[in-house]
Amino acid sequence: MYICICNAITERQVKEAVSNGATSISDLQGQLGVASCCGACADTAIEYLPGGQYAGQSSMFATQVTRTAETAANDTDASPVRMPSYASLA
Repeated sequence: MYICICNAITERQVKEAVSNGATSISDLQGQLGVASCCGACADTAIEYLPGGQYAGQSSMFATQVTRTAETAANDTDASPVRMPSYASLA
């Protein structure tokens, strides 16, 4: 999902910046360019910072892959592991 349309900044990029130490909107502006054009994305971007509504949430795809990997690691029978398809996540 795009957070900043003006600069084509995605949710994934914002989450990565936060995981690499961004703690303020100024950090995100400096690293990615978020909220440096029209500013409409600032409120959304802030929610990904520590203490925000989306802080620490993983994406749906990452969660499904992790669950599948955990199941495979604990699977005692020889049944095949089914990975989620990209089409079902779009």
